[in-house]
Amino acid sequence: MRIRKRIAAVAALVLMIAAGAGLAEDGVTLRTISCFAGPDGSAEEYVAILKRYESMSGNTVIDNSSIIDETWKTAILKDFAAGNEPDILFFFAAGGDSAPILSRVVSLEEINAAYPDINLQEEDVLREPDGKVYAVPVRGFWEGLFVNTDLFDKYQAPLPKDWASLLEAIRIFRENDIVPIAISLSDVPHYLAEMSVLACATKEEQQARPKTFEEVPASWFEAMGVIRELAEAGTFADNAWRTDDESSTALFVAQKAAMKIDGSWLDSNFPHKMMDSLAVLPMPLKNGEGASSCYVGGVSMGFYLTRRAWDSGHRDAAVELLKELTSEESIWELGSSSLSGRLLDSANDLQTGRQMVSPLQDAMNNRAREKWLLQCIPAVAEGTMTPEECWQRVMALNPFGE
Repeated sequence: MRIRKRIAAVAALVLMIAAGAGLAEDGVTLRTISCFAGPDGSAEEYVAILKRYESMSGNTVIDNSSIIDETWKTAILKDFAAGNEPDILFFFAAGGDSAPILSRVVSLEEINAAYPDINLQEEDVLREPDGKVYAVPVRGFWEGLFVNTDLFDKYQAPLPKDWASLLEAIRIFRENDIVPIAISLSDVPHYLAEMSVLACATKEEQQARPKTFEEVPASWFEAMGVIRELAEAGTFADNAWRTDDESSTALFVAQKAAMKIDGSWLDSNFPHKMMDSLAVLPMPLKNGEGASSCYVGGVSMGFYLTRRAWDSGHRDAAVELLKELTSEESIWELGSSSLSGRLLDSANDLQTGRQMVSPLQDAMNNRAREKWLLQCIPAVAEGTMTPEECWQRVMALNPFGE
């Protein structure tokens, strides 16, 4: 009898251990990183998608998303360099930022071959130099000149639809203690850099990829000169070289600044009732009539599956999460815009009849891009670096390859 009880106890113990092992295998933990956080208009939807996946799968997702800025990008690249990358990542694609991570993420071709039912679509706009696509896009973007129309009406300033009216508006707002254009030159000078190039360059010049300093288009030098011209006209706040992008955005939302050069994601900062007193305009031409016939836009970000997840024991779980994040329903939730009213109408006008060009910075390698944006632009604006010195320093880093 004792022997039978002992056998039964041992059998029960074996069953308990087996059951415990099964539970451990069924519920895995995945790590994700994205910029769907803070004021992003799709932050809540992103969290809801992760919760939905957890409920369906029994797995746990540890998300480390935060607002997009240089600190966010640098931290991700450092994680990859240290072998501490997440399982799923929402990050930049087909540009200088993605180059350092390509050896540690899985191509869509490889994923589709192993999981044919997932059928991830390869978008040519995100194809990397090796001919492969690694990211699944979710939302497109555009960039433009945002204006607080109430302030323009109040101070009878002309909307900046050409260069003369832009300079006149800057003068009027400066005289009335309103910051003409809110910006952080130390944190996010990207949009000013891109719009200045659009103000001076043709489409072909904007898309040039010079190999040497001598090949740099003359319009690129002129664009850097425009930044200095705007600074000398009092366009930026006195603390523009020290403030951050969050503060400059708050200045614009509080109507203490008349304009802000930014991207479509800025809409997440606007209360719904404010949309009718805002508009976004194309960049005025420095030489010529009216505004540029181009606008900066595209699809620059997408979801990646990392090699770390692919080579782990939780590959299936990671692929299922990628499938959930890139489903038709999820793409609609994450890619939908909160624009309405006058701002929505002007955004449509911005894109209608104009050619879209990708950001110049996206074609640069990471070192050159940081040199141009974070060192040259603030210095050029301050007058401590000439346009020629700027492009000499950038081109010395072979921004577009050998």
